[in-house]
Order: sequence, then C-alpha cells, then structure tokens
Amino acid sequence: MSLSKNKIKVIQSLQRKKGRIQHGLFLAEGIKVVQELVASSFELHSLYVTEGHEHHFDAELVQLVTEDELKKISTFKTPSGVLALFRFARIQDLQLDGLVLALDTINDPGNLGTIIRLCDWFGVKQLLCSENTVDCYNSKVVQSTMGSLSRVQINYVDLEEVLQKIPTPKLVADLDGENLYQAALPKKGVLILGNESNGIGTELKKLKDRSLTIPRFGIETESLNVATAAAIILSEFRRNQ
Repeated sequence: MSLSKNKIKVIQSLQRKKGRIQHGLFLAEGIKVVQELVASSFELHSLYVTEGHEHHFDAELVQLVTEDELKKISTFKTPSGVLALFRFARIQDLQLDGLVLALDTINDPGNLGTIIRLCDWFGVKQLLCSENTVDCYNSKVVQSTMGSLSRVQINYVDLEEVLQKIPTPKLVADLDGENLYQAALPKKGVLILGNESNGIGTELKKLKDRSLTIPRFGIETESLNVATAAAIILSEFRRNQ
C-alpha cells in the first residue's frame, strides 16, 4: 500500500514541534533506535520500511514503502530504510528520590540527546527540563538518545516552582563552585545544569544549596560543553557512592 499525500503531509509535520503536539506523535529512524523503541513502553503507531529491511521486525508491524516514499518522510539526507511513528509517553508523576538531573534552557538537540543517554548510563531515572528546553521528541534528540529515551522519565516543568518544593540538596554546576573532585557529594539531590552559552538563570541560582565546578587544567578553554560536563559530574557522583 502506497503512502497517501495526506499521510505524507502528517508525517512531514512531525518534524516541527507544533505538528508533534497536534498529533501526539514523534518519529524515529534507523534499525537500532526503532528496535529499542518498539521493545519499550512507547506505543508504536506506524512502522515504514523499504524492501530488504522488513526481516528486522515482526511482519504484522511492517508497512513496506518505496525508497522514494521514504525520502519524502525521512529527516535524513540518506534514509536508513526504517522509519517509525510512536505516541508520546504518558505523563507520570515526578519521582524525586535519589539523584535527579535538572536542565535549564538547553537549546541544542544533540546535547539533550546525549544527556538523556548519560542519565540512562548512570542510572538517573528522572530528568527535569525547563519549559524552554528543546523538545525531547525533536527527531535529532530521539536519534541522539539511541533508545535511552524509553528508559528515562522526562518532565517539562516550571523549574523554579518545582525546585522550591524539593527538600533534598540542590547543586548547580558553576565556574566558581567547590572543586568537584574534593567535594563530599550527597547520595540524594538535584544537579542543575544550565544553558550552553549563559549557564543557569539568576533566579535558579538563588535556590542552590551548593555550587560545584570541574577544575580546569588547561589555560585556553573557557568552558565545557554541557553534555561533557554532565558526563564528568555524573561519573563523579557515582564513583563517590
């Protein structure tokens, strides 16, 4: 069965946040990413594959399409042969036990996707995002997570309002903070990371209990990529435990 013009239009609209919200769907591409999501709690809506890729999935899930059709709906310059649509995850209550990561105005999809993977790797189950952080269903974010999107609970919230209610320590990553490698790190708390260019907002900084910094050993680099900083800090938290 070929893809109708209307279906193609709907799928193309999912490349924009407005379209994703309107239809409650997001798209994922590539064998590994789609297989991970199909096996997860995400509800599969549609699965499109070109000839030669259908054996990777249960036959009843697959709709065969031509390469030309896939090019019309793919976000890739060179489509991978597999594209799927999934429904948004159900909104869950915040789970604030243990270590929680909070992100303030993270704009880059690749950074967010990498941070979601890091949360999965280091066992951080809850990720809080400011309402102006890039959409976790952005196709570049989905691809960057490599399936970890299904294993990390992501909530978009008013960070200031939520953090005011959290009793556990709130720690911000800041150039003027305590040396990360010498600090006594708590087992429970919220680690707050800020915007790639401007860091954490002033109002959020007022809520901090402590600041942490990754000591610099070189003399030229002014700052670290936020995803790199997240990897270093999360690793140190887990090492201390």
